[in-house]
Amino acid sequence: MHMAFIGFGEAARAFQESLQILDPSLRFSAYDILLDDPDDAPAMLKTMKDRGVAVALEDSDLKAADIVFSAVTADQCGPAATAASLWLRAGQIFVDINSVSPGQKRANAECLVGRSVDYVDMAVMAPVHPRGHKTPLLLAGDVTDRLVATLDQLGFDFETISDSAGDATAIKMVRSMFVKGLEAITVETLSAASRSGCFDYTWQSLQKSFPGLGWPDFAHYQFERTTQHGKRRAAEMRECARTFADLGLSGALGDAIADVQQRMGDTKEIPQEIGRLSK
Repeated sequence: MHMAFIGFGEAARAFQESLQILDPSLRFSAYDILLDDPDDAPAMLKTMKDRGVAVALEDSDLKAADIVFSAVTADQCGPAATAASLWLRAGQIFVDINSVSPGQKRANAECLVGRSVDYVDMAVMAPVHPRGHKTPLLLAGDVTDRLVATLDQLGFDFETISDSAGDATAIKMVRSMFVKGLEAITVETLSAASRSGCFDYTWQSLQKSFPGLGWPDFAHYQFERTTQHGKRRAAEMRECARTFADLGLSGALGDAIADVQQRMGDTKEIPQEIGRLSK
């Protein structure tokens, strides 16, 4: 079996690594937009070579794949689907794992209509490390018996939600408002407590009021996630904001959470008091 990735970032690499360990006979190829940048291309080429992933520089390299995963940044999700619609061949499976709004997933599916291609809306419901392709997944769209059999054989952990593209990512987007929002409110509150000189009092009060969160590990984890993945999570939260706005709700909360995630990803600022807390 041959699998291809459009975008070879964290999610694609995690899937490829765990799949390769499971079945060394699997073949992989990938294209990433960084290959077009003279400054970034050498590192990306090395990453692919070290993993035994063929570099897909021509459409023909992607046409040969049985399953094509789209794993790009949120802003490139639409363009990637549009470009793929020009070369995808009949019988291929296009799996869209990007964290974007249901409306964007539906638009991506629409641009593939008439290509005899199965479009699958895949929502990744937990961090891809350390489980890789065995991370819990939700599926919607053209989830055929053929695909289900393949995913079962390879050990994917998935649940089919419906045959309508966008339904899987809707669950992820709504849930992400809470998960990433909890991260944002935690790091923003504790950062403000540090800057205002009331960290100890605030910390003790939060521990007393919300003991079930598991302090201090909870706080350490929120800072770890936002400083390491804030930029990517900010892009996801912009899509959450779009999702809520499309539902007639306020997207302002999602945009505000995105701002906090972006700042944490850019500055990687952790209050010194957090470092003193025992893990």
